[in-house]
This record gives sequence, C-alpha cells and structure tokens, in this order.
Amino acid sequence: MRQTGFIIAVGMALGGCAQVERVFAPQAAPEAGAEPPVAETPAPVRPNTPDALDTVTPQERAAARREAATSAARDLGTTIASLGAPGEAGLWLKTPLVDVAGRGRVDYAPSGQSVAVDLIPLAAERGAGSQLSLAAFRAIEVPLTALPELRVYRLGE
Repeated sequence: MRQTGFIIAVGMALGGCAQVERVFAPQAAPEAGAEPPVAETPAPVRPNTPDALDTVTPQERAAARREAATSAARDLGTTIASLGAPGEAGLWLKTPLVDVAGRGRVDYAPSGQSVAVDLIPLAAERGAGSQLSLAAFRAIEVPLTALPELRVYRLGE
C-alpha cells in the first residue's frame, strides 16, 4: 500500500515539472533598440440589445407605416406571432397565411399600430403561428416577450 502511494506521489511530482518549467523558463532578453511586443487588444464586443440588433432606420420605419396606411389591402386573417430570428434584419413576417412572398401589412390592435412588412411563406399549417421580425415588433410597439395576435393583410390587391 505504501508503494502505491509513493508511485502516485512521484507521478504527480513529475507531471508538475512540465508546468513548473513553463513558469520559470528563462526568457530571451530583448535586443538592444527593439521595442517590446505589444499585446493585441481584442475587438470590442457589440452588445446584443434590441437597439443594437434592430438595423431598420427611423426613416425606413416611418415609410413602412405610411405604406401600411395608404396601400390597398386584402385581409388574410389573424395569427399569433412570436419573435423571429433577431439577427435577420428588416421588417418581415414569416407566416403560413401566404404561399407566395410579397408585401403585406400587420396590425396590432392594442397599440393601434400598423406596419408594412415583407410576407414570407412559412412551411406550417395555417394555425401554427408566425414569426415577426424584431424591427416589426418594435414598429408596432409590441413587448418583445409577448405573443401578439396580429391581423395580416396582403398589400396592393
């Protein structure tokens, strides 16, 4: 039993030698006149906030609201929307209410806001729900953690 303990202790001591050698290894002296190496500064990390991820400008948002208010539209129905991929820029709605991509409008009754969006077909059954872009959530003033009921229209019809 004592031999086993001794063997383990020797193994640990020898294994630690490699670690100690790296810590106390002599370093080469810098050449005369040479500048010391400069540590690289890591790139700043961009925070993942709604303001940082929503790249739609106030002018684009205003234009989408004007388009929603002035364009002829055909009612497609209602859907429950979740927040779509926050990294996907733009004003869009992925929904099973359409089979073909096009322009549309979403209305959110509690805030009274409407915004024009790109309608993107979503391969799901009609009652499965939809995904709304971060920018559209913000444009119609929906809390980001909500599952809003939206009325969806096809524009230009």
